[in-house]
Amino acid sequence: MKLPTTDSIQELASYWDAHDVTDFDGELLEVPSPFSARDADSVVVPLSASEHVAVRRIAASRGVQEEALLREWVKEKLHRP
Repeated sequence: MKLPTTDSIQELASYWDAHDVTDFDGELLEVPSPFSARDADSVVVPLSASEHVAVRRIAASRGVQEEALLREWVKEKLHRP
């Protein structure tokens, strides 16, 4: 079975209304996920666009990843009396 080679949303919708991914069982390949599960010890810190730019710039100037810089800052703050 061949996948459609169209960019038409209507044609693709019609195709997938009539077909199922199981129609391609023998042709499917497992690929690694570009996403990783969030570690239970992770914390999401929302930043404004300007804050993110500043963190990115400072991290780049120090030659470290943004996450490493933020981890360093948190550790410094936690170890202050």
